[in-house]
Amino acid sequence: MKPTIESIIDLFAEKGSQLYGAEAISQLEHALQCASLAEKSLQSHELITACLLHDLGHLIHNLGDNPASQGIDDQHEHRAIPLLRQMFSPAVTEPIRLHVVAKRYLCSVDPKYWDSLSAASKRSLELQGGIFSSEQAEKFIQQPYAEDSVQLRIYDDKAKITNLPTPDLNHFTQFITTSLISPIK
Repeated sequence: MKPTIESIIDLFAEKGSQLYGAEAISQLEHALQCASLAEKSLQSHELITACLLHDLGHLIHNLGDNPASQGIDDQHEHRAIPLLRQMFSPAVTEPIRLHVVAKRYLCSVDPKYWDSLSAASKRSLELQGGIFSSEQAEKFIQQPYAEDSVQLRIYDDKAKITNLPTPDLNHFTQFITTSLISPIK
């Protein structure tokens, strides 16, 4: 089945009310906050779309609401990529694929970054491989779209505010539409 904008909206409608891990917001609230931060920063439509969809993998696995609390890395950054690659270019999919390792990178290059992470994010970092060595960090940042994934990661970490008003999901369909490989006319 080829994914569509409608199927993504339906997935958020069906599962977006689930808690975002151990945070006090829902998956949908987190996605909207992340995309709103990117939009306010005048990022590209592709990066705004990546911010909106970066955790879609959490909505398509059957590992429960908070697998990290059970010591499981759900590898959400990879789960939705096969579907998303059917719709979007690497400018959308690569920041999503790399956003987890971007956290490992940021912890390596900015000692204060670790202190800024929520307890849940610190716990998941350990499951995801821990902090990069300086050599791993240098290799990571040389990849295409690594800098976009770092920016996505920064928005991701800030997008955990309870009851923060944001535009609704329909607002962001304009960015999704213009980011499609073959935009809908």
